[in-house]
Amino acid sequence: MTNSSNASYVRTEMLGEKPAPVGQTGIIRWFRENLFSSIPNAIMSLVALWMIYLVLSHVLPWIFQSSWNANSLKECRAAIKEAYGEGTHGACWAVIRERFLQLIYGFYPSELYWRPNLAFIGMLVALAPILFNKLPRKMLGFTALYPFLAFWLLWGGSVWLPFMIITGFVLGYVAFTMLPHYIGTLGATIAAFLVPVLFWLLLAGPFASGMQSIADVGLEPVESAKFGGFMLSILIGITGIVMSLPIGILLALGRQSDLLIVKAICVGFIEFIRGVPLITLLFVASTLLNYFMPPGTTFDIILRVIIMVTLFASAYMAEVIRGGLAALPKGQYEGADSLGLDFWQSTRLIIMPQALKISIPSIVSTFIGLFKDTVLVSIIGLLDPIGLSTNIRADAAWNGIIWELYGFIALVFFIFCFSMSRYSMYLERKLQTSH
Repeated sequence: MTNSSNASYVRTEMLGEKPAPVGQTGIIRWFRENLFSSIPNAIMSLVALWMIYLVLSHVLPWIFQSSWNANSLKECRAAIKEAYGEGTHGACWAVIRERFLQLIYGFYPSELYWRPNLAFIGMLVALAPILFNKLPRKMLGFTALYPFLAFWLLWGGSVWLPFMIITGFVLGYVAFTMLPHYIGTLGATIAAFLVPVLFWLLLAGPFASGMQSIADVGLEPVESAKFGGFMLSILIGITGIVMSLPIGILLALGRQSDLLIVKAICVGFIEFIRGVPLITLLFVASTLLNYFMPPGTTFDIILRVIIMVTLFASAYMAEVIRGGLAALPKGQYEGADSLGLDFWQSTRLIIMPQALKISIPSIVSTFIGLFKDTVLVSIIGLLDPIGLSTNIRADAAWNGIIWELYGFIALVFFIFCFSMSRYSMYLERKLQTSH
């Protein structure tokens, strides 16, 4: 090579970065790694995609080649035939449009829909500070008052009855905080249970009547027979979920207690409830419970069902919590003792937070199962969505319609249950401390 040559064989500057190969990025890489990483995997993926195609090719036309405007199943099928041709099979969503309010509210008076709507909004507000700790803690005051407000909004009647119920809880709290110095912690705990019960049985009724005669404040009463639809399912499900968790925690702690009587009561309750089907407890609530009450006593059927559902869920929740307590290393208990904490302080500050964190998946699974089990109330005559669907299908205009009603009900239940599942995963990620 001569010195006069202008050709250069040494690069004097760096080349810019080039994009990665197409097969190593984006959706193509995901397909290669997850669906076609090997020959068996590729075969299974193709078979699965073919099956999905077969299902969707039949389901999607049925969903979208449908009718929303009809007054009967016969009119609906005629409209589908006219719009999409002879032999077309489509969904008759007109039944959902026509009976939507009934599926949501049951037979609740239409002019009073604002009350369950307000109760539902209040439920979201009340649950918000519990589910998301970044919200102001002052909102917990409304959370504590909401159950009584919701009861009054849904059933109506005098405002003084829920006020007296609140008063009973306040008296129980006062007894629990003031009496330990005189009768000990166990005696104060028993008194905190007996004082509200005696107040409600003996004094709440006369006080409420007296206050009502002085200040007549209330809403139009609505009987429980008019409750139904998803409003009833949400009412039973959310109440059971909220009440079963604290009761389950107490039962789990009682089962591990060194006090023989307390442990025997908790073990007997848990094993008995877990050994009896929920439907049996619902029949007890609807039929047999009245035989054990004084003559002339009326006990609302929905409240009876809520109590039985709560007790049923509490027994299962107790076992879930006990599993979380058993999973904790013994060193956590020893560390709490070394700090000089008493039983309740160590349980509240050290033991229970960790046990609940371990048990989150099982707790949410129990909640989801409880919410789905609310459809069993249709067997005892309550008109939940399944019970209403039976009534709708009994109408001559909609006789023979099945999949549209059950599909809509399944979709709503899926939305609620999927939301609980997503929140569970969010909470697990938020409380993750292993990294």
